[in-house]
Amino acid sequence: MQERVVVVGLGRSGTGAARLLHYQGSQVSLFESGNTPELQAKATALAAEGIEVKLAKPLAIASFDPLPDRVVISPGIAFNHSILQQLRDQGVAVVGEMEVAWHGLAEVPWIAITGTNGKTTVTSLVAHLLQQAGVDAPACGNIGSSATELALARAKTHGPQWAVVELSSFQIEAAPTVAPRIGIWTTLTPDHLDRHGSINNYRSIKASLLRRSQVQILNANDPDLLAHANDWPKALWVSAGPLEQLPAAIDAHIWIQGGVVHSKNGPLFQTAALAMPGVHNLQNLALATAAALEVGLSPGQIEAGCRSFPGVAHRLELIRTHQGIGFYNDSKATNYDASLVALQALEGPLVLLAGGRAKRGEPAPWLKALEQKVKAVVLFGEAAPTFNELLGASGFSGRIARREGLDQALPLAAELATELGARAVLLSPACASFDQYENFEQRGNHFRTLVEALN
Repeated sequence: MQERVVVVGLGRSGTGAARLLHYQGSQVSLFESGNTPELQAKATALAAEGIEVKLAKPLAIASFDPLPDRVVISPGIAFNHSILQQLRDQGVAVVGEMEVAWHGLAEVPWIAITGTNGKTTVTSLVAHLLQQAGVDAPACGNIGSSATELALARAKTHGPQWAVVELSSFQIEAAPTVAPRIGIWTTLTPDHLDRHGSINNYRSIKASLLRRSQVQILNANDPDLLAHANDWPKALWVSAGPLEQLPAAIDAHIWIQGGVVHSKNGPLFQTAALAMPGVHNLQNLALATAAALEVGLSPGQIEAGCRSFPGVAHRLELIRTHQGIGFYNDSKATNYDASLVALQALEGPLVLLAGGRAKRGEPAPWLKALEQKVKAVVLFGEAAPTFNELLGASGFSGRIARREGLDQALPLAAELATELGARAVLLSPACASFDQYENFEQRGNHFRTLVEALN
């Protein structure tokens, strides 16, 4: 009997899941609560492929009559949503797009990367290292194609040798059978607490993916991961620093000392092969090196791949140097900790562009870094009043200005950088983008356009 599946959400992941399930022979309906001209165009295209799309369909039990065999949700829908729980109570399987992709790539080993910060850079770097060494290992998930898009594309040709997959906590909690060959955990700081409720819940979701991974690679420089080291007796720990800086209980697998990446077998290559600023990128380098060695790359192949790595869009991306001032796009910094990493990586003095939709988190270290490195902060978006209050309460001694959006904020930041002798203007919002943009990529691209137009 043909399986009946409802996919909820007409975004990239939902569309990819619907197409893959349809290709596999399921009877697929796609529900979307919105009904814009853009969504109507997408619905028409899918209908031409034989996939039913129902727009303006609310997430309500009445929408699922008759009950399907399975419901596939987008990452934007909370896995513990009351409607989803009601569906489960009535015997309906509820999963996320990653679960569909996992079964669609059944014969392909996964390198899965998760963490609060750093996962996009590590995912990009691992995929680049493998591909430069001749390994068919595309990146997907939160980066590049959705995982179901990759599964569908390769189902029609041939599967990749490896899948390098970035996974968020939203995706992990809705994909309970995903069991990677290699799991990488970059960092853990409070994030998405509005969704997960507590850092313990957030941590346990991330940990579940690593527990199902055959090889576990963890960042020994992350305080939270280190505090729970006893939970990971088989983990391969990597460090951006020398061995003597690690607790005696940590048996380092990869570490960096004197500008050289080391393993237990000896020195591998110089860190200068990766031309990206900041200690956090040395951590990313160590994590990616450990994964590449597990796949079978030689130190020479890894070094060559690092030398040709272009970096990651929207993560400390130098757009241009104008009148002696660097303009950096760090739009992917959607929380205090990610923005703090950027502030620590660049040499001051700086002018910071910050704002968007505020998240819960601990701002104190970020505020301290602002006082140390930043001459002026230009606030924009929904969080501007909140951030203005935070900066005032912290005693920030630099200039503070507020503008509605980047169109007004960027020219002012450029003027202030010249006036105050700043080395760089840094867009590192410490906020989600959803107040003014569809995603952080759109925000970063807008910043790029504005910077390129400066004269």
